[in-house]
Amino acid sequence: VQLQASGGGSVQPGGSLRLSCVASGSIFSVNGMGWYRQNPGQKRDLVAMVTATGTNSGAEKYGDSVKGRFTVSRDFDNHMVFLQMHDLKPEDTGVYYCYADLEVLVSGTGWVPSEHWGQGTQVTVSS
Repeated sequence: VQLQASGGGSVQPGGSLRLSCVASGSIFSVNGMGWYRQNPGQKRDLVAMVTATGTNSGAEKYGDSVKGRFTVSRDFDNHMVFLQMHDLKPEDTGVYYCYADLEVLVSGTGWVPSEHWGQGTQVTVSS
């Protein structure tokens, strides 16, 4: 399974960016997908997540610092997640990693849940 993220770049404060991520491989279904952010020497923090299963299907979760400015959306039929970012601030700068909780095919075992990370895409907010 591979996760390919795109859409990062440099933008001035107050600007907007849209990130996209697609998962490929032997995927049966998506349990949830989302985005985390990390800066050098710091831990990877949740930016936004959307689930696909259970009673919380479609539920969205956001990091406190991005609420009201970022919106996560999904196309789980095509194993995709998006992050629309508005009113970007310098503190939004970082490497954004796509995350996916998937049901994948494991040879000899069948479909099992597993977590995956993309390669990261840089977002820089600076004047």
